[in-house]
Amino acid sequence: MQRVIAIRPHGQWDAGTARDRIVLDAGDRQRRRIVLKAERGTEFLIDFERPVALHHGDGLELDDGALVLVAGAPEALVEISAHGGLDTVRLAWHLGNRHTDVQIVGNSLRIRRDHVLEDMLRGLGAHLTPLEAPFDPEQGAPHGHHGHDHGA
Repeated sequence: MQRVIAIRPHGQWDAGTARDRIVLDAGDRQRRRIVLKAERGTEFLIDFERPVALHHGDGLELDDGALVLVAGAPEALVEISAHGGLDTVRLAWHLGNRHTDVQIVGNSLRIRRDHVLEDMLRGLGAHLTPLEAPFDPEQGAPHGHHGHDHGA
């Protein structure tokens, strides 16, 4: 079975050279170890020391040199826009305070559809546009010891 030996980031390789394509939603693109079968039948093993985040447009380099295109599966999302930069920051703060996965696209934010969050955002003055698209949320900051004690 082929093994993935490297990830070629989106925009840093020619996607037209891909042998095959694998379509995964955002959750399935967070992987450490899994066997996958791409659309044209290419089977391969992802086996990294730590979990990796694959993004729409990345290339998976196999041990024979072939490349498999990673495509994000369309998901039910809502695009969030505001009147200005400060309003967008305020909306992002409210989403982050709720530990919501967020994708930044230009001057807008995207989240998975959630009627409770959508009602909150409308109440804060946001303009919402439902759409189906690949979802590539921002990766969270690494967790580690941050120098203070939360107590017992």
